[in-house]
Amino acid sequence: MPTSAETADGTASQRCEPYLRGDHMTSGYNKVPVVRDVSVQVGIGEIVLVMGPNGAGKSTLVKTVTGKLPLMSGRIIFAGEDISSMREETRAARGVGYVPQSGDVFPTLTVTENLEMGGYRMKPKEVRDRIEEIFALFPTLRELRRRHARTLSGGERKTLGICRALVSTPTLLILDEPTANLAPLIASSVLHQVVESLAGAGTALLLIEQRVSLGLEVATWGYVLTDGKLRLSSSADELRAMGDLSSLFLNAPLEVA
Repeated sequence: MPTSAETADGTASQRCEPYLRGDHMTSGYNKVPVVRDVSVQVGIGEIVLVMGPNGAGKSTLVKTVTGKLPLMSGRIIFAGEDISSMREETRAARGVGYVPQSGDVFPTLTVTENLEMGGYRMKPKEVRDRIEEIFALFPTLRELRRRHARTLSGGERKTLGICRALVSTPTLLILDEPTANLAPLIASSVLHQVVESLAGAGTALLLIEQRVSLGLEVATWGYVLTDGKLRLSSSADELRAMGDLSSLFLNAPLEVA
Protein backbone atom coordinates (compact mmCIF):
# COMPACT_ATOMS: atom_id res chain seq x y z
CA MET A 1 0.00 0.00 0.00
CA PRO A 2 1.62 3.30 -1.06
CA THR A 3 2.18 6.06 1.43
CA SER A 4 3.21 9.66 0.95
CA ALA A 5 6.78 10.68 1.77
CA GLU A 6 8.35 14.13 1.59
CA THR A 7 11.24 14.56 -0.83
CA ALA A 8 14.16 16.98 -0.81
CA ASP A 9 12.16 19.77 -2.44
CA GLY A 10 9.19 19.32 -0.11
CA THR A 11 6.94 17.60 -2.64
CA ALA A 12 5.14 14.35 -1.94
CA SER A 13 6.30 11.06 -3.45
CA GLN A 14 4.59 7.68 -3.19
CA ARG A 15 6.32 4.87 -1.31
CA CYS A 16 5.34 1.42 -0.19
CA GLU A 17 3.89 0.89 3.27
CA PRO A 18 6.94 0.61 5.56
CA TYR A 19 7.80 -2.96 6.51
CA LEU A 20 10.83 -1.77 8.46
CA ARG A 21 10.63 1.63 10.12
CA GLY A 22 13.36 3.11 12.25
CA ASP A 23 12.11 6.23 14.02
CA HIS A 24 14.55 8.85 15.33
CA MET A 25 17.26 6.27 16.02
CA THR A 26 20.28 7.25 18.07
CA SER A 27 23.01 4.69 18.75
CA GLY A 28 26.75 4.35 19.11
CA TYR A 29 29.49 2.88 21.23
CA ASN A 30 30.25 3.21 24.94
CA LYS A 31 27.34 5.64 25.38
CA VAL A 32 28.80 7.94 22.71
CA PRO A 33 26.29 8.53 19.88
CA VAL A 34 27.48 7.93 16.32
CA VAL A 35 24.10 7.91 14.58
CA ARG A 36 21.83 10.65 15.84
CA ASP A 37 18.07 11.02 15.33
CA VAL A 38 18.03 9.06 12.05
CA SER A 39 14.74 7.80 10.59
CA VAL A 40 14.59 5.31 7.70
CA GLN A 41 11.99 2.99 6.22
CA VAL A 42 11.92 0.07 3.78
CA GLY A 43 8.86 -1.43 2.14
CA ILE A 44 8.30 -4.88 0.68
CA GLY A 45 9.92 -5.02 -2.76
CA GLU A 46 11.83 -1.78 -2.19
CA ILE A 47 15.59 -1.41 -2.60
CA VAL A 48 16.59 1.40 -0.27
CA LEU A 49 20.11 2.74 -0.68
CA VAL A 50 22.05 4.31 2.21
CA MET A 51 24.93 6.50 1.04
CA GLY A 52 27.60 8.50 2.76
CA PRO A 53 31.36 8.97 3.08
CA ASN A 54 33.52 6.81 5.31
CA GLY A 55 32.69 7.55 8.93
CA ALA A 56 29.18 8.76 8.14
CA GLY A 57 27.58 6.13 10.39
CA LYS A 58 26.38 3.63 7.78
CA SER A 59 27.79 0.57 9.57
CA THR A 60 26.47 1.83 12.91
CA LEU A 61 23.03 2.20 11.35
CA VAL A 62 23.15 -1.40 10.07
CA LYS A 63 24.26 -2.75 13.44
CA THR A 64 21.44 -0.85 15.10
CA VAL A 65 18.80 -2.35 12.82
CA THR A 66 20.16 -5.90 13.19
CA GLY A 67 20.40 -5.57 16.98
CA LYS A 68 24.16 -5.80 17.27
CA LEU A 69 24.10 -2.32 18.80
CA PRO A 70 21.38 -1.18 21.24
CA LEU A 71 19.29 1.90 20.68
CA MET A 72 20.04 4.87 22.88
CA SER A 73 16.77 6.45 21.82
CA GLY A 74 14.11 6.00 19.14
CA ARG A 75 12.42 2.78 18.10
CA ILE A 76 12.41 0.13 15.35
CA ILE A 77 9.18 -1.32 14.00
CA PHE A 78 9.44 -4.46 11.87
CA ALA A 79 6.45 -6.21 10.29
CA GLY A 80 4.19 -4.24 12.63
CA GLU A 81 6.09 -5.29 15.76
CA ASP A 82 8.31 -3.17 17.98
CA ILE A 83 11.69 -4.96 17.95
CA SER A 84 13.63 -2.12 19.59
CA SER A 85 14.67 -4.17 22.62
CA MET A 86 14.96 -7.57 20.92
CA ARG A 87 18.30 -9.36 20.76
CA GLU A 88 20.11 -9.82 17.45
CA GLU A 89 19.28 -13.54 17.17
CA THR A 90 15.61 -12.86 17.92
CA ARG A 91 15.44 -10.28 15.14
CA ALA A 92 17.08 -12.77 12.77
CA ALA A 93 14.48 -15.39 13.70
CA ARG A 94 11.75 -12.79 13.00
CA GLY A 95 13.08 -12.34 9.45
CA VAL A 96 15.88 -9.77 9.56
CA GLY A 97 18.67 -11.06 7.31
CA TYR A 98 22.16 -9.60 7.07
CA VAL A 99 25.04 -10.09 4.63
CA PRO A 100 28.28 -8.47 5.86
CA GLN A 101 30.84 -6.88 3.57
CA SER A 102 33.34 -9.63 4.35
CA GLY A 103 33.18 -13.00 6.08
CA ASP A 104 29.90 -13.85 4.37
CA VAL A 105 31.02 -17.36 3.32
CA PHE A 106 33.09 -20.19 4.79
CA PRO A 107 36.01 -20.61 2.35
CA THR A 108 36.79 -24.25 3.24
CA LEU A 109 33.19 -25.44 2.83
CA THR A 110 31.46 -26.30 -0.42
CA VAL A 111 28.66 -24.21 -1.86
CA THR A 112 26.08 -26.68 -0.56
CA GLU A 113 27.70 -26.81 2.88
CA ASN A 114 27.69 -23.00 3.05
CA LEU A 115 23.98 -22.96 2.27
CA GLU A 116 23.36 -25.61 4.91
CA MET A 117 25.08 -23.37 7.47
CA GLY A 118 22.55 -20.66 6.60
CA GLY A 119 19.77 -22.92 7.84
CA TYR A 120 21.27 -23.98 11.14
CA ARG A 121 18.08 -23.00 13.00
CA MET A 122 15.91 -25.08 10.67
CA LYS A 123 15.05 -28.77 10.43
CA PRO A 124 17.21 -30.79 7.99
CA LYS A 125 14.39 -31.42 5.52
CA GLU A 126 13.43 -27.74 5.57
CA VAL A 127 17.03 -26.84 4.79
CA ARG A 128 17.22 -29.32 1.89
CA ASP A 129 13.96 -28.04 0.43
CA ARG A 130 15.03 -24.43 0.79
CA ILE A 131 18.39 -25.09 -0.87
CA GLU A 132 16.58 -26.66 -3.84
CA GLU A 133 14.44 -23.52 -4.08
CA ILE A 134 17.57 -21.37 -4.08
CA PHE A 135 19.20 -23.53 -6.73
CA ALA A 136 16.07 -23.06 -8.85
CA LEU A 137 16.38 -19.28 -8.46
CA PHE A 138 20.15 -19.26 -9.06
CA PRO A 139 20.99 -22.17 -11.40
CA THR A 140 24.67 -21.21 -11.56
CA LEU A 141 25.00 -22.10 -7.88
CA ARG A 142 23.63 -25.57 -8.55
CA GLU A 143 26.42 -26.09 -11.08
CA LEU A 144 28.93 -24.99 -8.43
CA ARG A 145 27.38 -26.90 -5.52
CA ARG A 146 30.39 -29.18 -4.95
CA ARG A 147 33.00 -26.44 -5.32
CA HIS A 148 34.69 -25.03 -2.24
CA ALA A 149 33.89 -21.36 -1.65
CA ARG A 150 37.56 -20.41 -1.77
CA THR A 151 37.71 -21.46 -5.43
CA LEU A 152 34.84 -19.22 -6.54
CA SER A 153 35.16 -15.90 -8.32
CA GLY A 154 34.35 -12.69 -6.46
CA GLY A 155 30.89 -12.46 -7.96
CA GLU A 156 30.15 -16.13 -7.30
CA ARG A 157 31.25 -15.77 -3.68
CA LYS A 158 29.07 -12.72 -3.15
CA THR A 159 26.09 -14.48 -4.70
CA LEU A 160 26.73 -17.43 -2.39
CA GLY A 161 26.95 -15.11 0.62
CA ILE A 162 23.61 -13.55 -0.25
CA CYS A 163 22.01 -16.94 -0.90
CA ARG A 164 23.33 -18.31 2.39
CA ALA A 165 21.40 -15.52 4.13
CA LEU A 166 18.33 -16.40 2.07
CA VAL A 167 18.13 -19.99 3.34
CA SER A 168 16.30 -18.85 6.47
CA THR A 169 13.83 -16.94 4.25
CA PRO A 170 14.33 -13.42 5.62
CA THR A 171 11.70 -10.88 4.66
CA LEU A 172 14.18 -8.02 5.12
CA LEU A 173 17.72 -8.40 3.80
CA ILE A 174 20.46 -5.92 4.69
CA LEU A 175 23.44 -5.91 2.32
CA ASP A 176 26.57 -4.16 3.57
CA GLU A 177 28.76 -3.08 0.63
CA PRO A 178 27.90 -6.07 -1.59
CA THR A 179 30.06 -4.82 -4.49
CA ALA A 180 33.18 -4.12 -2.43
CA ASN A 181 36.35 -5.36 -4.17
CA LEU A 182 34.41 -6.54 -7.22
CA ALA A 183 35.23 -5.50 -10.78
CA PRO A 184 32.68 -3.03 -12.21
CA LEU A 185 30.96 -5.51 -14.55
CA ILE A 186 30.69 -8.15 -11.80
CA ALA A 187 29.45 -5.55 -9.31
CA SER A 188 26.77 -4.49 -11.78
CA SER A 189 25.75 -8.12 -12.27
CA VAL A 190 25.39 -8.70 -8.53
CA LEU A 191 23.11 -5.69 -8.14
CA HIS A 192 21.06 -6.10 -11.31
CA GLN A 193 20.75 -9.88 -11.43
CA VAL A 194 20.74 -10.84 -7.76
CA VAL A 195 19.51 -7.84 -5.76
CA GLU A 196 16.82 -6.76 -8.23
CA SER A 197 15.50 -10.32 -8.50
CA LEU A 198 15.12 -10.51 -4.71
CA ALA A 199 13.16 -7.25 -4.66
CA GLY A 200 10.99 -8.56 -7.47
CA ALA A 201 10.26 -11.65 -5.37
CA GLY A 202 9.00 -9.47 -2.51
CA THR A 203 12.01 -9.06 -0.24
CA ALA A 204 12.58 -5.70 1.44
CA LEU A 205 16.18 -4.66 0.82
CA LEU A 206 18.34 -2.17 2.71
CA LEU A 207 21.52 -1.60 0.71
CA ILE A 208 24.69 0.06 1.98
CA GLU A 209 26.76 0.90 -1.07
CA GLN A 210 29.78 3.09 -1.72
CA ARG A 211 29.37 2.91 -5.50
CA VAL A 212 26.57 5.44 -5.47
CA SER A 213 25.84 5.69 -9.19
CA LEU A 214 25.68 1.92 -9.49
CA GLY A 215 23.51 1.59 -6.40
CA LEU A 216 21.09 4.20 -7.72
CA GLU A 217 20.60 2.11 -10.86
CA VAL A 218 18.67 -0.46 -8.81
CA ALA A 219 17.44 1.57 -5.83
CA THR A 220 13.94 2.93 -5.42
CA TRP A 221 14.77 5.32 -2.54
CA GLY A 222 17.92 6.79 -1.10
CA TYR A 223 19.17 8.24 2.17
CA VAL A 224 22.34 10.30 2.51
CA LEU A 225 24.16 10.18 5.85
CA THR A 226 26.95 12.54 6.88
CA ASP A 227 28.47 12.81 10.35
CA GLY A 228 25.85 10.44 11.75
CA LYS A 229 22.92 12.57 10.67
CA LEU A 230 20.39 12.19 7.89
CA ARG A 231 21.17 14.85 5.29
CA LEU A 232 18.75 13.87 2.52
CA SER A 233 15.88 11.44 1.90
CA SER A 234 14.61 11.25 -1.67
CA SER A 235 13.50 8.92 -4.46
CA ALA A 236 16.25 7.32 -6.52
CA ASP A 237 14.85 9.02 -9.63
CA GLU A 238 15.32 12.43 -8.05
CA LEU A 239 18.80 11.56 -6.80
CA ARG A 240 19.82 10.35 -10.26
CA ALA A 241 18.50 13.58 -11.75
CA MET A 242 20.76 15.58 -9.45
CA GLY A 243 23.78 14.27 -11.34
CA ASP A 244 26.70 15.28 -9.10
CA LEU A 245 26.06 14.07 -5.55
CA SER A 246 29.51 15.01 -4.26
CA SER A 247 28.24 18.23 -2.67
CA LEU A 248 25.96 16.18 -0.45
CA PHE A 249 28.96 14.37 0.97
CA LEU A 250 30.61 17.62 2.07
CA ASN A 251 33.53 17.05 -0.32
CA ALA A 252 34.29 13.65 1.19
CA PRO A 253 35.69 10.98 -1.17
CA LEU A 254 32.89 9.33 -3.11
CA GLU A 255 33.17 6.34 -5.43
CA VAL A 256 30.77 6.87 -8.29
CA ALA A 257 31.64 3.99 -10.63
